Amino acid sequence: MKKTLFFLILLFGATSFPHAQKPQMGGSSTGEAKTYATRRTTGIVDEKARKIYVDMTANTALKNFRCVSGGKEKNYIIETTACTTAVFDYDNDGKPDIYLLNGSTINAERGTEKPAKSALFRNLGNWKFEDVTEKAGVANERWGMGVTIADYDNDGDADLFVGNYGIPRLYRNNGNGTFTDVAEKVGLANKGWHTGATFGDYDKDGRLDLFVPAYLDFDFNNLPPSPDGKGTGGDKNPCQFRGQPVMCGPRGLKGAKDKLFHQKADGTFEDVSSKTNVTDEGDYYGFSSVFVDVDDDRDLDLLVVNDSTPKQLYINKGDGTFEETGYASGIALNENGREQAGMGLAIGDYDNDGRVDFHITNFSDDSNTLYRNDGDGNFADVTFQAGIGEPTIPFLGWGTSFLDFDNDGWKDIIVANGHVYPAVDNFQWGTSYAQQLLLFKNIRTANNGQIRFERVAAAPNSGLTLSINARGMAIADFDADGKLDVITANAGSTPTLLRNVSEAKNNWLKIKLVGDVSKQTPKDAIGSAVFVTTGKLRQRFDLTSGGNYASQDEQTIHVGLGESLKIDKLEVFWANGQTEIFPVDGINKVLTIKQNDRAK
Repeated sequence: MKKTLFFLILLFGATSFPHAQKPQMGGSSTGEAKTYATRRTTGIVDEKARKIYVDMTANTALKNFRCVSGGKEKNYIIETTACTTAVFDYDNDGKPDIYLLNGSTINAERGTEKPAKSALFRNLGNWKFEDVTEKAGVANERWGMGVTIADYDNDGDADLFVGNYGIPRLYRNNGNGTFTDVAEKVGLANKGWHTGATFGDYDKDGRLDLFVPAYLDFDFNNLPPSPDGKGTGGDKNPCQFRGQPVMCGPRGLKGAKDKLFHQKADGTFEDVSSKTNVTDEGDYYGFSSVFVDVDDDRDLDLLVVNDSTPKQLYINKGDGTFEETGYASGIALNENGREQAGMGLAIGDYDNDGRVDFHITNFSDDSNTLYRNDGDGNFADVTFQAGIGEPTIPFLGWGTSFLDFDNDGWKDIIVANGHVYPAVDNFQWGTSYAQQLLLFKNIRTANNGQIRFERVAAAPNSGLTLSINARGMAIADFDADGKLDVITANAGSTPTLLRNVSEAKNNWLKIKLVGDVSKQTPKDAIGSAVFVTTGKLRQRFDLTSGGNYASQDEQTIHVGLGESLKIDKLEVFWANGQTEIFPVDGINKVLTIKQNDRAK
């Protein structure tokens, strides 16, 4: 069936739900501000629902941070995509810290105002955070677009790659609470619009390599047409959304070229895009990416999520090269053969069949997409069968993750949302600029083997009722209570820090992996996979860098155990290809596993 679809696409081409940049008609044009009463993306509350998340932001130092993302009117696309985040333990004290990547403004880029600063918040415990940005030296002060974490130099300290509009940064962790930007020194100071990168050791030499997707070839000296008439294009308002003038892009604008960098023995990086066949032939609009073993042959493949253009799946051939199989695999398009405006990327085995699946967020008036891995590098779009199609259509999705919020052993889905056109609040279009989060519970009511999800109702005064203009998101257990919390980075506003207060009493286990560098496994074990068996249930977890929407989840494997009181089997498939089985003594704790050593 997939081969038939592939040939039909070649014959007739694929259409897309564009990022709304070609003239479109429809919707109200009264110009009169309306209430939110008819909107399906905000103000939805269930008085009988139980609280899952509560907002902790106002009680923390995070309340003082504001993410800048261009001007209020959003006349240019560059003003709509910033504000991402990463969670990582930068000081190795066992508590996940928070990095908030800031955007910028056109005036700052032109030097007429000060650039915004990013911020690093140290987790002090008990929901207290300290701003250590200046001491750490990670303010960035460039137009930040994406952030990812990895211990690229195998010294035991997590490092920070920041994708910017302009020159990226590679903040090397000095191990003393400070960082040094070494991007230029190691060969990564390439100018462009860099988004959600991913680290992974694709050639198994023990050194982490880096893939950097790129979005647009955007020039402030040659701005596209805009509603304010200040662009250099001809027509003042050539781009419309439902008949209303909006900023232009990405359709009609020039895409930028992704790049794959191989890390050499001396710690520098070389561009091997052409050599490895990771060439981004269409100059697609890259947003998010991840290195992960898709076909279970024990080497890392590469998935790239693109805006308004097909997704790319590069299968690792094991000889230092890749083969792009997006169309043939079924993941380039949705089940209707359409390109989608892909934003965020969740990675996880949601149906517990041992294969990694993907959830991808998209633009409003289109659904998000759930791709089930059917083996042999083939994927099926099961979005509507799984119950997450219709509920996501009015939302504009960004960050997303698989997470087991209630620790029942089955991965759920969370989505951060927010529109790019402020004008949507002026019309009764069933959507809004600020939007609620979406949380879908994996209810495991299989219909012919099909797992289904059900939207979790938003309780009054809970985190799920908040309306925010979210972009990046990260998942972590900030208070070490065994339940997964959430942080979102919000455009033009403070972040949102949500504590998991669900009543679930299920058991859990957190696993930290430490690779054996002498055996050519990266120190942080990026690219490894863990399989946990309890009774008849076998769960898979992949340790990845990147994904989400240009953001980074905590790189500790969190296992929900349901009512199980013990682990029957714990297998680690290390990034170098080695497999080990470890005994587990006890649950509801953090377990550190060292390669070729005993679990601690």
